[in-house]
Amino acid sequence: MNRNKIIALITSTALAVLGITKCFAGQESASPARVSPATMPRVATIDERFQSYNIEMVEVTGGRFWKPYDQPGNATQSTTKEAPSDKSADEDQSRFQYRPPIDLTNPRLRKLAAALGPAYVRISGTWANNTYFQNSDEPSPSTPPKGFNGVLTRQEWKGVIDFSQAVDAKIVTSFAISPGTRDASGVWTPNLAQQWVSYTKSVGGSIAAAEFMNEPNIAMDGGGAPKNYSAADFGRDMAVFHAFQKQYLPDMLFLGPGGSGEATPATVAAIPALPTADLIEATGPIFDAFSYHFYGAASSRCAAYGGDANTNLDAALSEKWLGKTGLVEEFYSNLRDRFEPGKPLWLTETAQAACGGDRWASTYLDSFRYLNQLGTLAKRGVQVTMHNTFAASDYALIDTRTYTPRPNYWSAFIWRKLMGTTVLDPGPSPAPNLHLFAHCLRNHPGGVTLLALNTSETDAQSIQASTVSERYNLTARDLTDRVVFLNGSELNLGPDDALPELHGTATRAGKITFAPASITFLAFPDARNINCQ
Repeated sequence: MNRNKIIALITSTALAVLGITKCFAGQESASPARVSPATMPRVATIDERFQSYNIEMVEVTGGRFWKPYDQPGNATQSTTKEAPSDKSADEDQSRFQYRPPIDLTNPRLRKLAAALGPAYVRISGTWANNTYFQNSDEPSPSTPPKGFNGVLTRQEWKGVIDFSQAVDAKIVTSFAISPGTRDASGVWTPNLAQQWVSYTKSVGGSIAAAEFMNEPNIAMDGGGAPKNYSAADFGRDMAVFHAFQKQYLPDMLFLGPGGSGEATPATVAAIPALPTADLIEATGPIFDAFSYHFYGAASSRCAAYGGDANTNLDAALSEKWLGKTGLVEEFYSNLRDRFEPGKPLWLTETAQAACGGDRWASTYLDSFRYLNQLGTLAKRGVQVTMHNTFAASDYALIDTRTYTPRPNYWSAFIWRKLMGTTVLDPGPSPAPNLHLFAHCLRNHPGGVTLLALNTSETDAQSIQASTVSERYNLTARDLTDRVVFLNGSELNLGPDDALPELHGTATRAGKITFAPASITFLAFPDARNINCQ
């Protein structure tokens, strides 16, 4: 029986009996493990803005971005790859669609962003490497100045600042590094960056953190860096930037190096790449926080990469797929320990798959990856994760056209309400397919929240809880649905786009069972954990 039939069969019974999508179907795979919220030890503390997001520079200025799939309602088509092309992703116009500048004053957009605050909003991406800041109030020129591919106007950047302040999302960014920013010998100059920073300050804005450029290890392939750009060139440019930063942005967190595509097959031989280790050796220990990017695969838009660079829907709940988060974090944390020991780790760009995400990136199915990634990285002490994107393409938290929340937005919303900044160890899981994460319950001294992800599609899993809890089941009628339910009630925006109030289902101490392929938050408000005071 295929996954959709299994879920449909479970749903018809579970909704009627318990008000949730799937429950108590399948065979339990192990005896319940005892969970004691009162005695869970603290293992990490994360930034208050841990769960953050990207709004790409190309969204702000308008320009080409990943084209939505032709039939966005049919996520199961993800198993069929797009036709390979002999052009690179940047050259193949069929993979892109022009986006007008995003309206950051949109009331729904702001309300949804504010509900995830406080956060960071990262305005960057490959487009930022090539964007000219027009330091005047004149309209944007029809053609960018020589050496740039896009233009950011004062009005557009002021819109970012206003948005940031309205939704409590501090700005993180990167700087232009394309040929237009360089002198005759090819060395980066801070002239344009200084104008941008001065304007930002003049209108009451600030830049909380920044990388020098977006993804310097792969910036040579249409990313704005000069041809044959080397680690030595990067070190030379970084010395200039660091001096500029210390003079003009002394309070800004300097992030770097921002490497991407390492430790997984998502970066292939067709893309020239510099090892992040070489980049850091060329700069020395200059960063305030060590940043990296992570995509577990390239989406079907980039099917021409082939092999392990791509993934498919059937792998979305596999331990191999979910385990990539930890594998890549370990790779970069080892580099951090080698070159920048003691510095915090930031994941400044991540999503289901590069190249705009696969078709199921906007469905309930990807919420398992999203929440597993947050839980895994928080437990490892990663301070900040920035989802790409908030509102553009198929991997966005909200729909590109309507600004309607997608399943991952609701996952983020519930995480924000229940998971605090103190990370706890819930103890061993009774089964490999049951992923358990625990944090102090947000804004509730002594309380604890347990997140349980049952990624088995056939077996229920159970725990023994030592105290009463409030249960929040996030479910869907089908794994590839874009409509999700909280304890059996569909999650929707209310009148005037009001966010729903969250109410858990009272659950007694004792055995708690998690249905196959289910997501459950358990809040223990009376846990009295001494680490959560």
